[in-house]
Amino acid sequence: MGLEQEIKRRRTFAIISHPDAGKTTLTEKLLLFGGAIHVAGAVKSNKIKKGATSDFMEIERQRGISVATSVMGFEYNDIKVNILDTPGHEDFQEDTFRTLTAVDSVIIVIDCAKGVEAQTRKLMNVCRMRNTPVIVFINKLDRVGKDPFDLLDEVEEELKIKTRPLSWPISMGPTFKGVYNMYERNLNLFFSEDKTVVNDDVVKIDDISSPELDRYVGDYAGKLREDVELVEGIYPEFDIESYRRGELAPVFFGSALNNFGVKELLNCFCDIAPYPQKTVTDARAIDPFEEKLTGFIFKIHANMDPNHRNRIAFLKICSGTFERNRPYLHVRSGKSLRFSSPSAFMASKKEVVDFAYPGDIVGLHDTGNFKIGDTFTEGEKISFKGIPSFSPELFQYIENADPLKFKQLAKGVDQLMDEGVAQLFTLKMNGRKIIGCVGALQFDVIQYRLEHEYTAKCRYEPISLYKACWIESDNKEQLDDFMRRKYTHVALDKHGRDVFLADSPYSLQLAQEKFTDIKFHFTSEF
Repeated sequence: MGLEQEIKRRRTFAIISHPDAGKTTLTEKLLLFGGAIHVAGAVKSNKIKKGATSDFMEIERQRGISVATSVMGFEYNDIKVNILDTPGHEDFQEDTFRTLTAVDSVIIVIDCAKGVEAQTRKLMNVCRMRNTPVIVFINKLDRVGKDPFDLLDEVEEELKIKTRPLSWPISMGPTFKGVYNMYERNLNLFFSEDKTVVNDDVVKIDDISSPELDRYVGDYAGKLREDVELVEGIYPEFDIESYRRGELAPVFFGSALNNFGVKELLNCFCDIAPYPQKTVTDARAIDPFEEKLTGFIFKIHANMDPNHRNRIAFLKICSGTFERNRPYLHVRSGKSLRFSSPSAFMASKKEVVDFAYPGDIVGLHDTGNFKIGDTFTEGEKISFKGIPSFSPELFQYIENADPLKFKQLAKGVDQLMDEGVAQLFTLKMNGRKIIGCVGALQFDVIQYRLEHEYTAKCRYEPISLYKACWIESDNKEQLDDFMRRKYTHVALDKHGRDVFLADSPYSLQLAQEKFTDIKFHFTSEF
């Protein structure tokens, strides 16, 4: 199979939503229908004992939330599907924003009872900036929720995108009967009790006006016919081009926990979702069909396997073919590197790959040489742009709680910061270390992972700061003057850049007014 065919059968996408809408459960069911796993786990459930495949960190199992993006790939109907399950919790949104730079399309999950929530709106803004194509999956129809038409209006209004339903629910809550598939024009009714395995116990009705429908769904048949007629009347025909431009969102209804509506979503997704597209760099746009390899690292994860203290860098391939043991240029260091055991993922399980193609995500073994945003090429000097790191809003001093474990703590903090979990600032005045986070839960995650993965204990001390901003200036005199006056509030970040730690909005505004030649940045492009 040639490079062109390999690229055209790749679908790389992220699943995003507000916490608890059912992202990880949907990921499990897509893996189940794709044949990648045979029994699906649940995030939190008394009846289903198996944990979710994509939540592989101990802290994720304890709290029933995802705190890190996980990558999984499987084959389905000759299409290679790569899923990135992202954390929904806003305290980990940086990880999610970075993941969105590495995908070609997105599935947004919405809870039918709660509708569009705050985090969904934020993530949709990021998709709009990049014109990423979006499919909406309205989940949890086995519970009583809002009317489907009201939900569609809400999605259009809140996410500022046109919608077109491609499946329609038959009632909801305790009387939920199944889903009518408008894309393939057939009806699937489920009576299956076991929710963790695929069951082919499905009734297929091709014509919605046939009397057979009344036999199965009884009084709900008339309502379904009315609804479908109304949908066909109000909404224009589904247009694949406007979906791929990011102007139209196809909508599916279902219940991921009960396997309802997931297969329809997967079949249609494989049909309409775009294969890998062009990627923008500082020099030019890169076409996936180019012969030469290019790719960038969008995530680093330490200790995926608790028995081996290893670090893995996730490389998104943008063009060409990645081959094992072949030398590639690491643009930032200028060194030529080769990889003897690059791996492909199923959450925390991995296998060695010999070849990988654009759209694939490859894990590279990292001994501490890589940073987020690093570029690999076959000699060309380019770098991919737009991988953000945000200005933290919460700060704490980090102190060593066990004097004998000084080395372990230093190593642990160093590796966790490389992952982009949080940011570390060292005060110039006294060398004290300050951790800056976007969300409060990250402090707990750092403390937990330091203790369980590095056997180092840390404690936090409060410090009241408002914002951290990176400073730079061409006016050396003014910069030196600023450094002298603000000496107690200047720190270095992990890469040795100067950072001003403002203790209030007022002092930041004052500094900006007084030192006009200094630029204050609130994101550091990696």
